Amino acid sequence: MTNSPENLFNPNRKLSKIVERIVIVIFGLFAFVSIATTAGIILTLASETFAFFQDVPLWRFLTDTEWTPLFTNPQYGIFVLLCGTFLTAIIAIIVALPIGLLSAIYLSEYAPPKLRAWLKPALEILAGVPTVVFGYFALLFVTPLLQNFIPQLEGFNALSAGLVMGIAIIPLVASISEDSISAVPQSLRQGAYAMGCTKKEVVTGVVIPAALSGIVASFILAISRAVGETMIVTVAAGQNPNLTLNPLVSVQTMTSFIVQVSLGDAPTGSLAYRTLFAVGTTLFVITLVLNIFSYWFVRRFREQYE
Repeated sequence: MTNSPENLFNPNRKLSKIVERIVIVIFGLFAFVSIATTAGIILTLASETFAFFQDVPLWRFLTDTEWTPLFTNPQYGIFVLLCGTFLTAIIAIIVALPIGLLSAIYLSEYAPPKLRAWLKPALEILAGVPTVVFGYFALLFVTPLLQNFIPQLEGFNALSAGLVMGIAIIPLVASISEDSISAVPQSLRQGAYAMGCTKKEVVTGVVIPAALSGIVASFILAISRAVGETMIVTVAAGQNPNLTLNPLVSVQTMTSFIVQVSLGDAPTGSLAYRTLFAVGTTLFVITLVLNIFSYWFVRRFREQYE
């Protein structure tokens, strides 16, 4: 019968299936584009890096104590750039991790709802400030301010860059950590209160351990962000490849060197130009290792609640 309910609903079911298949194909294409883009980046880095290591031995690249690929007598010691990168990153981490975590704890456990509704968006707005603005803030405000207390501080230095970079990544730590802390079931808190625990004991003994995997993931993402930061260190830390752990002097990081070469200081296809890809590959490997560790840690220590 043409007017049966089954026949009436069949066109809608067929249309729904067609739409569903179209949506699946579109999402699949988006996923393929992201994977293809990543693969293209890896192939580009790998091909140029392989050509670089045909002229510069890997051992020399890892152990030389000078980095002057654009000079007349070039030296290719990536350790110099690694030292500058990790020096600024460590300063940023010292600033961002405790402040970010304490901010997350306050927002989740202590802040009144009305204050939290205002503070969290204000904190997240900080993440939207362009990093070049942070760079000039470090160069033109933080450095002169610190020079009043540290006269030997140079105009370009790792200390100012690291401090401001730490401020820039506070929202990343605070937001992800706060989400992890808020995801802890309220029943765990109520059970701890029922046993006579104080607010501090509940937070430190129950909530933080339960949210540990998410907190550590935010820490590792913040470290990756600090290692890969470009404009703040380029503007404020300078481009002087010093092998030093002194935060008061100018240093060069991997990202600031990439910016320097990208400005056209090295002819395309030259060995100096290929250092751009060798440094980029090194940075890619470091951030990849950090992300893999974050993924493993979250899966290994994640608490699941029903």
